[in-house]
Amino acid sequence: MNENTKIKEESSLDQEETETEQSEVKPEQTKGETKKKTKSFLKDFLESLATAIIIVIILFNFVLYSVEVSGTSMYPTLVPGQRGVSFIITKAFNINRFDIAVIDSDKTRNEDDEDKLLVKRIIGLPNETIAYVDNKLYVNGVYVEEPFLNDVKTNDFEVTLGEDEYYCLGDNREHSTDSRVYGSFLKSEIRSTKLFIFYPFKDAGMK
Repeated sequence: MNENTKIKEESSLDQEETETEQSEVKPEQTKGETKKKTKSFLKDFLESLATAIIIVIILFNFVLYSVEVSGTSMYPTLVPGQRGVSFIITKAFNINRFDIAVIDSDKTRNEDDEDKLLVKRIIGLPNETIAYVDNKLYVNGVYVEEPFLNDVKTNDFEVTLGEDEYYCLGDNREHSTDSRVYGSFLKSEIRSTKLFIFYPFKDAGMK
């Protein structure tokens, strides 16, 4: 056997040993990479989850208020079982006549001292005189149409509101407990205004 043959054999043996070492290392490297990927995935998932929770908390404390309709005081505009969101943030900008509002007031607490939120329509704004005569609404003596009403009767009355008072009624006037019973509500008692129904899907839209 000459020197060239020996060198080739040694080179071949070295190559085989290197390949064996590499093949032995690869599984360990793969396990390490898998662990790193798993840790990275868990980290990304937890960060995304935490971000989502924070966004939901912000939304439902400062932007949106979840609403589920019960009772018929706002019929036919709203019907029991409908679900939607009312907008907390809109209250900060403006409260308009005929907005649907979610009201949270001590005046509406029941005998068990539990809160009873009201969903009513804002009829009167601060410093206005509201009157119903012959089933028609007058604001400061001027007739104002209520196109959302459906064949209901509102008994005659007149009330003058103060600096920070809002008069709220249900659309189903003959079956609604509202400002005619509780009196006017302060702005601080109005939790949110406007209402978007998202369920049932056939009823989806702004109310």
